[in-house]
Amino acid sequence: MSKVRVGVIGCGAIAIRRHLPEYAGLENVDIVAVCDIVPERAEEVAHQYGATAYTDYKELLKDGSIDAISVCLPNYLHAPVSIDSLNAGKHVLCEKPMATSREEAEAMIAAAKENGKKLMIAHNQRFVSSHVKAKQILDSGELGKVYTFRTTFGHPGPEAWSVDGAGSWFFDKKRAFIGALGDLGVHKSDLIRYLLGEIVEVGSLVETNAKENTDVDDNAVTLLKTESGAIGTLTASWSYVRNGDNSTVIYCEKGVLRLEDDPKYSLIVEYKNGETVNYELDKIQTNEEGGQTTTHVMENFIESIVNDTVPPVPGEEGMKSLQVIIAALESNETKTFIQL
Repeated sequence: MSKVRVGVIGCGAIAIRRHLPEYAGLENVDIVAVCDIVPERAEEVAHQYGATAYTDYKELLKDGSIDAISVCLPNYLHAPVSIDSLNAGKHVLCEKPMATSREEAEAMIAAAKENGKKLMIAHNQRFVSSHVKAKQILDSGELGKVYTFRTTFGHPGPEAWSVDGAGSWFFDKKRAFIGALGDLGVHKSDLIRYLLGEIVEVGSLVETNAKENTDVDDNAVTLLKTESGAIGTLTASWSYVRNGDNSTVIYCEKGVLRLEDDPKYSLIVEYKNGETVNYELDKIQTNEEGGQTTTHVMENFIESIVNDTVPPVPGEEGMKSLQVIIAALESNETKTFIQL
């Protein structure tokens, strides 16, 4: 097919730092439209990429030549804008968390099916080199049974990342719905599902104790149990005031996998017999200067359109990863373990 014509709705940090430059780096993509409610922001980005600027996404969707949309908006808009885009006959790549409820997620999936369009959720951790290699090792069976794990995503918070700083929508519950758990934790629920299979039980402690002037969570520690019986912890935090942590450690019958747990080696395999194998792979993406290596999300989304294949993270997968996070909130509120 000819080049895939893409529109990007929302010109905040995730669009500016990831979606737009990665689309621009693909030979078979044309960025033809961008939209933001801040006119100057839309105009600036449009000028940079030779696109048409909009302030109303519904006007953008009237352009019948657009094939695909990236939804890069506050969480509460993910579902309605994705559904409108799918109903307008566009393929959709939606940022995570895909929605604010299971019902919204189901409606997005239904809209994709009804319109015969792709719906992909931007869970980039599945494409990180160390995670891909770890899955190969786990799936091979060479480490035997998985006993336990810990996975963590923490940094100082979205203030420095968001184009709106401390006034960002991330801190407004009406627009964000959820804080660190939705921003960071859902990355890790998706990663654990990708590596270890479905999660069947969730327990959680969720707090707002690091940020002022917000009613969303900024620290959460969650207990997870997988279908295979492995148990572990998922930590999401906006309170790691120096540096960050994006590591996962998996303890198995015949060895230990350390993912993004070492400054030099992205993956370390420590075998029970004393042998250690260090893998120096492409680094995981960070919000730090120079940390924006390719996520491969846009590349995989476009490939699924061009080749008419199921996206590697379809809506159904995004919904399952979201459900874990919603269950964590429910567990904290009810002080009970939640069965999935």
